[in-house]
Amino acid sequence: VQLQASGGGLVQAGGSLRLSCAASGRSFSTYSFSTYNMGWFRQAPGKEREFVVGISWSGGRTYYADSVKGRFTFSRDNAKNTVYLQMNSLKPEDTAIYYCAADTQLLRPGVNPTYWGQGTQVTVSS
Repeated sequence: VQLQASGGGLVQAGGSLRLSCAASGRSFSTYSFSTYNMGWFRQAPGKEREFVVGISWSGGRTYYADSVKGRFTFSRDNAKNTVYLQMNSLKPEDTAIYYCAADTQLLRPGVNPTYWGQGTQVTVSS
């Protein structure tokens, strides 16, 4: 089971980035991936990991942390076993390592995902 995140980088405040997370492995065959709820978490230096956004298996429901509402958009392409996080109007406080995650539950604050990907660094300069 692998969740491969990509798309991080360095951007100026107000800029945009798009993160991708591709799922592979036996538990994430094309059919199975579409049954998993997905999400993104982030961890800033010296802080605990925090929830960012969760999306249901169908893509019909999303749940955003208040800090990113209106700026981040989460989507999924089940045919490609991939989820995307479009991040606009980035702020220096968005600087963190972003982690992709998957679970049979809808991911939201307080839910600890079963599967984690490796992180991708996002740095927003002021």
